[in-house]
Amino acid sequence: MSEKRVAPQIAPLTFHRRMPNEAPFVTVTPDAARQILAAARASDSDGLALRIAAQREADGSLDYAMGFDNARKGDVALTSEGIALVIAEEHRELLAGMTLDYVELEPGDFRFIFINPNDAGSAPLPPDAAGGAT
Repeated sequence: MSEKRVAPQIAPLTFHRRMPNEAPFVTVTPDAARQILAAARASDSDGLALRIAAQREADGSLDYAMGFDNARKGDVALTSEGIALVIAEEHRELLAGMTLDYVELEPGDFRFIFINPNDAGSAPLPPDAAGGAT
């Protein structure tokens, strides 16, 4: 007897398509993209999308999380700087217009930062950090 093959279930995704004059939904800078790709290689996560999430805190600021993950049903999927991103629908409004960058905040202290018009706790970058990492 032969075994019956069952096709794997693939989660349906919502792809965000930008209108010609619409600002990007989420932007990844070139510096952030390089660091994300390096982290994916180092953690054997090549081929997985970067999931970004946000939660509103009591003071109005946003708390962010990100990690490599498979897409799930109802996720918004997009690409920025060659990085596949997935965002759960419930986080879409909080992340709309956000930029993910990777900068040197102090000498030798490189970090991802979230620049988000929806984040009341967001502070502008110091002028010397705005150039990003090299």
